[in-house]
Amino acid sequence: MTTPVRSTKGVQPPDFLGEGELKVFNILKNSLHPTKLEVQDVSGGCGSMYALDVVSAEFAGLPIVKQHRLVTKVLGEEIKKWHGVQMKTKAP
Repeated sequence: MTTPVRSTKGVQPPDFLGEGELKVFNILKNSLHPTKLEVQDVSGGCGSMYALDVVSAEFAGLPIVKQHRLVTKVLGEEIKKWHGVQMKTKAP
C-alpha cells in the first residue's frame, strides 16, 4: 500500500501515484476530506481494480456498509469502469 503524506492542507498524494491512482485520490480527497488516504492500482497498472484505505470524519456514526456506499457514491461514474475494489474505511 502507498503511504500518505500529511500536511496542514490535509493528505497529499505521493509522487509515485500513476495517473489513474491520482485521479481517484483527488476525487476522494476533495469529497471526503480524509485524514488518511491510500490509493493503489492492484490490477497491474491497467486501472481496472483499486485498493482504497480511507479515514474520514465523514464516516462518523456510519456502519461500514454505509461508509462503503458513500465512497462508491463519491466515485460515481469512475468506479463503474472498474472490475473490482478493495475498500477499508473508518472514522478517525
